[in-house]
Order: sequence, then structure tokens, then C-alpha cells
Amino acid sequence: MCCPLKPLWLLLILCVCLSSPAGANEQEFDVVIYGGSSAGIAAAVQVRKMGGTTIVTEPSRRIGGLTTGGLGQTDIGNKAAIGGLAREFYQRIRKYYDQPKHWKWQQKHEYRSGGQTRNLAEEDAMWTFEPQAALATMQDWVKEYNVPVVYEQRLDRSGSKSSLQRGAGVQMKDGRIVAITMESGETYRGKMFLDATYEGDLLATAGVGYTVGREPNAAYQETLNGVQTQHAVYHQFVPGVDAYVVPGDPSSGLLPGVEDQPPAKDGSGDRRVQAYCFRMCLTDHPDNRVPFAKPSGYQPQLYELLLRNFEAGESGFPWINSAMPNRKTDTNNRTGFSTDFIGQNYSYPEASYAERAEIVAAHRNYQQGLMWTLANHPRVPEKIRMEVARWGTCRDEFEREDGWQEQLYIREARRMIGSMVMTQHHCQGREVATRPIALAAYTMDSHNIQRYVTETGHVLNEGDVEVGGFSPYAIDYGAVTPRREECENLLVPVCLSASHIAYGSIRMEPVFMVLGQSTATAAMHAIQSGQAVQNIDYRKLQMHLLDSKQILEWNGPKRQSPEGISVDDLPGTVLDDQAGVRQGFSSHSATIGPYVGAGYVHDGNANKGQQSIRFQFDVAQPGRYALNIAYAPHSNRATNVPLVLEQAGEKWKATVNQRKQPSDAPFGGVGEYELAKGQLTLEISNQGTDGYVVVDAVQLLPVESLSSSGESQ
Repeated sequence: MCCPLKPLWLLLILCVCLSSPAGANEQEFDVVIYGGSSAGIAAAVQVRKMGGTTIVTEPSRRIGGLTTGGLGQTDIGNKAAIGGLAREFYQRIRKYYDQPKHWKWQQKHEYRSGGQTRNLAEEDAMWTFEPQAALATMQDWVKEYNVPVVYEQRLDRSGSKSSLQRGAGVQMKDGRIVAITMESGETYRGKMFLDATYEGDLLATAGVGYTVGREPNAAYQETLNGVQTQHAVYHQFVPGVDAYVVPGDPSSGLLPGVEDQPPAKDGSGDRRVQAYCFRMCLTDHPDNRVPFAKPSGYQPQLYELLLRNFEAGESGFPWINSAMPNRKTDTNNRTGFSTDFIGQNYSYPEASYAERAEIVAAHRNYQQGLMWTLANHPRVPEKIRMEVARWGTCRDEFEREDGWQEQLYIREARRMIGSMVMTQHHCQGREVATRPIALAAYTMDSHNIQRYVTETGHVLNEGDVEVGGFSPYAIDYGAVTPRREECENLLVPVCLSASHIAYGSIRMEPVFMVLGQSTATAAMHAIQSGQAVQNIDYRKLQMHLLDSKQILEWNGPKRQSPEGISVDDLPGTVLDDQAGVRQGFSSHSATIGPYVGAGYVHDGNANKGQQSIRFQFDVAQPGRYALNIAYAPHSNRATNVPLVLEQAGEKWKATVNQRKQPSDAPFGGVGEYELAKGQLTLEISNQGTDGYVVVDAVQLLPVESLSSSGESQ
């Protein structure tokens, strides 16, 4: 006789199996989100707000990405461009700091932010914060909206070696992702998928097209993409820093990190990516401070360029130390040698997990050595050494005992090539997104990308671009959707479709949160309508986003930043300001246009009589020439800028009124001169001037030829 309990136990076992939609190792959701970055968490909250099911699969042990990983000095450009859940996040940060218990290391009234949060009494949100404040806020969101998060789940990327080559971790059917599988064997099925990683691992493993590095300017008719030496005036070495192990001796070899080949032509493309660093959270509170320690395997040569830069005249602090609450900081890169580990991350975007771990460790080791050097090395100027030495990492922020975080600042990795591509033209307002889902507002910003030796044996950085001056602009829905033939149910809020230089403006954490919410909304619309993400009704999406307090159109003052004119597009002989030998004139700007090249230099309206810039022309043929000077006019400019032209002992003097509109913008005529064949020098100074002196470019144009050959010149 059978035991009467046996059928009951079998029934219970059967019920348990059926309660797991896809078996013990498989689960199914409306929206599967890979990556618990700020975008991923905002997306998950939005799915739950819309009644959907979701899961966040996070490769690390911490959600929030850079927002919880040290980037507490929020970069945005214009806070009025941020709405929806992103603004709610920063409002929650404000409420977090309204609680006295969260002010442990200083009193609230003692905190003074030098960043986005200027006056707490006048703002509804707070934009500067400790990593732990951001993490607590993210965790509250997850708990409040019952968002399941699984940690240390890395996508199985085996088999995916390049763009358009699918990996084993993605199952597809009829152009749609059916499920993704982790290295652990866990599989997550969904109707829609979001890649919210900084690396774009899901989109790549799904076989969606992407790019790495810098497109040539010609690809999208841009001017700020590709190799950039002319724009690399910020975060640059002072003149005269020797690049060789033994100064002046090329046979001794180059110092670490210096490339032996000069950069390719400006505007040409390559696969290099802008430098990474850790956004250090430091403190000067003695009870919470972990002093900077000399790392194991410390390599003195890694920091020789830093020391030589000081010895060549660098007087600035090699960091931006932005104040966070509780006597902490968000510390970022500054000057020619700083926290950016230039040129050491090129392979990171497509590297294996093990290779990435090595790159991250190398960056941390480099930065640990940098901070120890700055705090202890006798060749570091004393005022800098003493200031750095009073800081250290925080005991109360991250899991590591040494106070260092795990999250490296991945400024850029893969970028999807989607249904449309955001470019410099969108940033500067020449093109306008037709299906806006978010606004971006930050300067087009690329950190340096390579470090190289010049013909004179000195070291320079290449790749830094910082061009702003434009209004907030819309990001198009097509930039977060793949091409339909590649995938119909994937959305990409972080590694979205943009050129290198446009991505430099878009890649800000608040914008990623906005895009996370918008892509999650689109995913739910696609589920509800049974459409591919490329085919949903944009008008319905737009209305839903507006109802969710997203900001899709900028109604404030409209500005377009000026665009540089290429020297190659100008007639005659044109020398840009960077071609001159300067005494002073170290301030650079690109605020007022038009201008030639990357902008212009000026004297800061200071040190009158002590600043000059000298140009040298090679006059190929004798004849009459017109001399023109380019400058951006303004009411604060000098009316009496002195110029001296000299050839073979003969001198001509002139003055230029830089408040007056140039006769042929950007060039104003100086005069016409009979010149002989040979060298000609032009010196512009600020001697006795009554305002700012601007130097952009100088131009020499032949007026008539005295050649008797009769051939065209």
C-alpha cells in the first residue's frame, strides 16, 4: 500500500518548479537590465513605476557606477536641463543631508561647495555628495520599488571578438534577444533588454555594431574629432620638459608613457580612447584619513615627468580637489601630469575581464604612487608637498582597507553605431534632434589621449578638447536604438550612438540617469504595443516622458558656440597663435568667434609690457603683401595693440584697435608692405595697452608679384 503523503510531496515539488518561470537557473522579466550604473538603476525604477517586472544584473559588488564610486562633483553644465528621476535623485541627496545624523565629520553650516551646489538655501536639489550618500540613496530606491539586483554577475562574452560577432552569452531569435547568460550559468530571459554598462558589453555580445576611439573629422564633417594637437592647450606640460631618461640623450630611451612617434595629422582618426583615472574621495580629517602609502613595486621613472614639469616652471596643483560634505573631496585630473594615466587604457573597451582587472589595478597602482610622490618627494615644491600630505583616502567609504574604490572612471569605451549618430553639430545647434528623449548640456570634453616627444626632444600631451558655449541640446531617440536589422529589443542609454567628441559632452552621470528613465519607458511602450523599439509611437513616448517630468526641449537663452576656421581653408600664409614664440600670452579662450583653429590666446589684461608673441614668415617671392591679424572684438579689448614688422633691418610699426569689428572677420587689415625674399618677423605685444590683447592668427597675402617669370604663382 502506498503512503498517502507521497502524492502530496510530489505535488509540492511540482508547484515549486512551476513557480520559477524558466527553471532553477532561468528567470523571465519584462525588462532585463545589464549594468547597475546610475542609468541602470534609474531604468529599473521607471519599469517598476510603469508596472513592469525587471532585474538588474551587476558585474561588481556595488550599484551606482561612478555616481557612487567617487564622482560626487556632478558634471552637468546646466542643472535646469535635468528633470524626471534624475532630478529626484539629487533632491533625495538634498534630503539625505538635511538629516543631522549624516554630518559626522563636520557641521552642515561649515560645508562650502565650490561646485554645482552653490547655495543650499536656494536649491531644491544637492549636486555634490559623498559616495556613501549616493549609495544609500540608490539602495533606498531599489528597496522602495522592490527592484531585484543580482551582484557579481558577468555576462558570458566568450565568442564575441569584434563588432557584429555575437557571443555565447546572448541567445537571439528572429532579430531579438531572448535571454542572456552569465559566466555563472545564470540565465535571464526578457522581452526587452537594456545595456547600462560603461563598456557596452551586452550590445557587443549581441552583435550590434559599435566603434572604439576617434572618428576622423571627415566622417561626420566635424572639426573637433580625431587627433587634436592644436586644441591640447589645457592640462599641458610647460615648455621645455625633456622626454628622455637622460635629459638630452635620445639613446637613453624615452620615459614611460611617451610615444616615440609624433601624432598623426590633426583630424585623422584612430582607435585610442581618452584617459581614465580614479575620482578619488579624499579627506583631511585625522580620524577618518588613511595616509597615502608608497605602493609595492613603486616605479620612480613613472613620475619623472611630473618632477621635471615642476622644475620647468609648473606652479599649479596637479589636481582639482572639489569639496564634498564631511571634509571630503572629489579629486580629478589637472595640469600636464596628474591623475589621468594617459595612454594606458587603449585595449580596455574590448579586453577580457582578466585583462580589464589588470588595467584597473595598474591605474590604481599608478595613482597611489602619484599621491605618495606628491606628498613626499623632495623635488615636489614644498607648498604642494605640504598640502597634499595633509590629505588621504577615507576609512568610511569603500570596501578596501586602503580606502581606494573599485570603480575606475571609464570616460569612454565602446560607442554603438545606432539608428542615428549624435555629432558635434547637435551639440553646437547646427542640427536638432527630431525625437528628443533627454537634454545634454556639458562642454564637449575629451581628456588627453596620448603623450609624445617633439622634434626638440620635449614632451607634450595630445587629445584634450574643451569647447563649450552652447545651449542645452536634445539627444535623439535614434541614438539609443540599434539598427533594426541588428536587434529589435535592445536599448543603450550609456554607450549610445555618438561621435567621440559629441560623446564627450553627453557622458555625464545625470544625463545617463535621464537616458535610463527614457529608455526604460520606451522599452515598456514597445512591450505594450508589440513593436520593435525602433518602431514605437514617438508621440506617445514623448507624452509619457513629459508626464514623468522629463525635460525634452530647452526654452532658456539660445546660444551657439563659435566654430574654428581651419588654417588650411584660408588663403595666403596663415600662422595660428600656437605657431608663435610666446612670452606670456598663456591664457587661452574660444568664447567669442569667429576664430582660427582651436581659439585664441590673450594677455589677461595683466603684466603690461611683459608679454609678447613673435611670428616668423618665410617670404618665397619679393612683392607687395597685405598683413592681416585675426582677433575676436569686444568692448574690453585694447584699442592700441602694438605690432612691429621687421625684415633685413627694416622695421614697420602699426597699432590695431581690437574693439573695432575686423574688416574681413576674423581678420582685420594692418597694412600693405613691399617685402624682399627671405625671413620676416612680426611681434605683437601688450606694451602700454588699454585693455585685453588678443592674438588669434596672422596672415600674409600677396597683393602683386614683382617676379619677371610671368608664370602664375
